[in-house]
Amino acid sequence: MSVLIFVENWDGKFKKLSFELVSYGSKLAEMLGKEVIVLSIGKVDNSELEKLGKFGANRIISAFNDSINCFDSRLFTSIIAGFAKQEGAEVVILSNNNTGKAIAPRLSVNLKAGLGAGVGKLPTGISPFVVYKKVFSGNAFANLTIKSAIKVLTLAQNSFVLIETENSATILEVNVPIDQTMMQNRVIEVNKQSGKILLTDADIVVSGGRGMKSGDNWTPLLEIAELLGAATACSRPVSDEGWRPHEEHTGQTGKIIAPNLYFAIGISGATQHLAGVSSSKYIVAINTDKDAPIFSAAQYGIVGDAGKVLPKIVEALRQQKGK
Repeated sequence: MSVLIFVENWDGKFKKLSFELVSYGSKLAEMLGKEVIVLSIGKVDNSELEKLGKFGANRIISAFNDSINCFDSRLFTSIIAGFAKQEGAEVVILSNNNTGKAIAPRLSVNLKAGLGAGVGKLPTGISPFVVYKKVFSGNAFANLTIKSAIKVLTLAQNSFVLIETENSATILEVNVPIDQTMMQNRVIEVNKQSGKILLTDADIVVSGGRGMKSGDNWTPLLEIAELLGAATACSRPVSDEGWRPHEEHTGQTGKIIAPNLYFAIGISGATQHLAGVSSSKYIVAINTDKDAPIFSAAQYGIVGDAGKVLPKIVEALRQQKGK
């Protein structure tokens, strides 16, 4: 019996959320007294796979096939389910990102497993198996009891600390057979954006709202992003007004992000916006309204006019970086 963790790679590299998954899974495995098995799909160098062992993996299965050149939820579900059955997995863990959200429901049906989506902590109990998750866009929480023999969990980003160990894992490379009829997606051409930090990949995000008053007032916000090596974002009213491109819109109807640091500048903190950024590790809010909802979600806040506050932040950052 085991705990099986699926980790996604990006061009053969793992990101912080992959290590969060392994840290979480290893602690859960301790509670259950099970082995920790990590599954990676696609070609990844051993030097990169070895990093997973430092966070508690006992065994790492590197599954690959030359036919796999992109993500396909049906295909990946089939591969993960196959290894879950082979390894007698009692719990299967994925990230609660777009990939995990596409796979987890299919996997739940395939394994006849109960699904705990977006869990944020280790189970509060094992018998019965009870997991904690945020609900209603982070305004409340629920304790979910999963009664099935096999459980599928998706872990909310930035909800669990990284725990490094002295552990080293055994790596097993497996060339998995592929049912070609399941492969519905193929990548024909790849065009990558360059010279700009992708919003969904950024560790730091600087975001502006309607409180910025005009698209002409964005210069200091962009300067802060440049000095911090951050991505830029905005609330829906800003993108609707055409002040910023729609690709920067974060929120329930935009991009769901989970950076380590999120600056909410001139953003009131409507429920729809918070639904897209509530998984941020730290939120810094700047708003003229001391009663704005954003302050209840923020760890740090400044009550003031962004037009006066931002130039001072820019000046302080320039001094710190010697610019």
